[in-house]
Amino acid sequence: MSVVETLERLGGFADARELRKHHSRKAIRHAVGNGTIVRPARGRYAVPQVRTHPAIAHAHQAVLSHLSAALEHGWKIKLAPTRPWLLVTAGRPIPTSLRASAAHVGRAHLTEAERAAGVTAPLRTVIDCARALPFDEALAVADSAVRSGMVSQAELQAAGLTARGPGASRVRRVCAAADGRAANPFESVVRAITMDIPGLDLAPQQTIAEPGLYAIVDLLDRARRLVIEADGYEHHGTRAGFVRDARRYTEMGAYGYRVLRFVWIDVMQHPEWVRWVLLTWLATEDGRPLPAIPDDSPYLRDRAS
Repeated sequence: MSVVETLERLGGFADARELRKHHSRKAIRHAVGNGTIVRPARGRYAVPQVRTHPAIAHAHQAVLSHLSAALEHGWKIKLAPTRPWLLVTAGRPIPTSLRASAAHVGRAHLTEAERAAGVTAPLRTVIDCARALPFDEALAVADSAVRSGMVSQAELQAAGLTARGPGASRVRRVCAAADGRAANPFESVVRAITMDIPGLDLAPQQTIAEPGLYAIVDLLDRARRLVIEADGYEHHGTRAGFVRDARRYTEMGAYGYRVLRFVWIDVMQHPEWVRWVLLTWLATEDGRPLPAIPDDSPYLRDRAS
């Protein structure tokens, strides 16, 4: 896997320690040198869009918005857009060249501060994403915004209560669900998949404390004693890490916790299968009929090949 692919899976940003788990110093220096990744600050690396998108916006006197604004604010997101999201001042014509170079370009009232900064304000960025993006992508942005400290949960809750117009229901849902405890976009997307499943009440980054066991897990339904772990492709990392996690899962099982582990590729590319696994677990627990296996099941795909 290339360095930029690793950065994309890590949400668009990573520090040197994170990247060094997967790539040599030489590979990282080479990626910076050829422009496939950038280094916005010492010891911090990012996908190239954090440089290319502002350049396009500046060239067209536009302001970064939505996902491009989220990257500009330094927030990790589900997937970095290949082309920028932009806004221009209301009433201004949008040149054909700008439409061709942007993933999305629209007109809106922009504050003087936003025009000066070249990016929409943090709270507005979250609200714009909530209106325009699928729930899981918007939740990843909102979680990152709260985690960064640039937007508070209280601000989002107030914005959700006053949301009006197109997409207002989506705004209310994202604002109500945003939680800065989520560790990363991968975890946010897992949580988004679970939130419309009746019978589950999962909270991020929860502590399990039992005699001889202390663990912080990605998602926990305490009443059902269900643990969900978002296992990145870099999970474990070392033999010692593998042994430590295996022991932790065994101890959780000894205390009656059920652990379901999902890998990045299935969460991002097979969300219906992830949802089916959770529905099947619930049906098994509650003695109800099992749901049908979805067509995008990686198990069925692998068996067919």
